[in-house]
Order: sequence, then structure tokens, then C-alpha cells
Amino acid sequence: MRERWLNERRQEHYYRLAKKTGFRSRASFKLIQIDERFDIFREGDAVADLGAAPGGWLQVAKELVGEKGRVVGVDLRPIKRLEDVVTITGDITEDSTMLALVNELGGKADVVLSDMAPDISGNYSTDHARSVYLCKHALGVCDRVLKKNGKLVMKVFMGDMIKTLREETERRFAEVKMHSPDASRPTSSEMYIIATGFKAQTRVKMVENQEEKPKRFTIKGDLL
Repeated sequence: MRERWLNERRQEHYYRLAKKTGFRSRASFKLIQIDERFDIFREGDAVADLGAAPGGWLQVAKELVGEKGRVVGVDLRPIKRLEDVVTITGDITEDSTMLALVNELGGKADVVLSDMAPDISGNYSTDHARSVYLCKHALGVCDRVLKKNGKLVMKVFMGDMIKTLREETERRFAEVKMHSPDASRPTSSEMYIIATGFKAQTRVKMVENQEEKPKRFTIKGDLL
């Protein structure tokens, strides 16, 4: 009973803090804590944020890369305007969206972010599998838009497919770590994969006029 009360107070703290500081999501503090520990952002970086709605991570990224940096968010849902941040309404599995992303970044990204999460079904195995599926798409985005030696931060739900996902990430990056920031719920199964030193060994050529295909998943920018 006491543990649940403490957890609720803890989350209430981040919710109130987000409101007080003007962040659109309390998930913003997860990214702040990740950057404090792993030094993700540098001034002037180009950053791509996948599943960026409602924009909490965009706000943090823009503040950390400074005026010379470039931050672009992508989501299936429109994102309310943020000063000095570009947003794209599109599907990350479409080459047309990725080409638009590269164009808005002015080239390849230094950092790719993904706080994407699936619609929650309530079935742990299903939700885990869908989360891993989204992570694999995030890795596919890296193959298209991330610079050599670039960085990736992505969320995943823990489960039996984590080992395979980590191995797939390690094939692309020099160093891969798992981390749960303090701002995450203690009872949550979410974990963040921090990958640095992108090898850029697998490059995917993008086609401008790719045929439209049905969307097979729903991207959500944050799981509160």
C-alpha cells in the first residue's frame, strides 16, 4: 500500500513539474535524465524524433542542441506548433516521409529518438511484441537517415524478444546499453536502449515515388 502511494506521488511530481516548466509531457524528464547520464546531445546536432507527439521530447532536444541545432519530429498525428522545431505528419515506414525528414534536417541526423509505443492491448506478450516491432522500424530509420557514429535512443517494453532486438541493434552500433531513468514508473516494463557509434554499414536507398501501402501499426508518441 505504501509503495503504491509513493509511486503515485512520484508520478504526480513529474506531472506537476511538466506543467510548471511548460513541457508537454512528463516523459520529457526521461530524456533529460538520459542525456545527463549518457551525454546524447551536442550543440548544433541534427535530431530526428520518431512518434514525436505531443512534443515533449522535441522541446528537450531543441533546448539541448541550441540555436544552431536542427530538430524535426515525425508522427502520424499532427503536432501542435513548437518554436524553432519542424514537424512532419507522416508514416516512418514510407520513403517519402524519410526523404522529407532528411530534407528538413538539411542532411543526415546526428541523433535519432524514438519514444514510440503501441496501442496497449492489455496482453503483456502482445504489447511487448508490438513494441519490438516499432523498435525495428526505428532501426530501419537509422539505416536511412542517421550519420556514421550517430546515436539512437529508443523505448521498448521488456520481454523475451529483447535479446534478439539488442543483438540487431549491436550489429549497427559500436556500443549498446539498457537504461531505466528515474522518471519512469517503477512498475513499468519500459526500458530505453541507448546506442552510440552508428556503423553505417547497411544503407537503404530511398525511392521518391514509393507506392503507398496500408499502415500496419499506430504510432504513439508517449506512454504515460
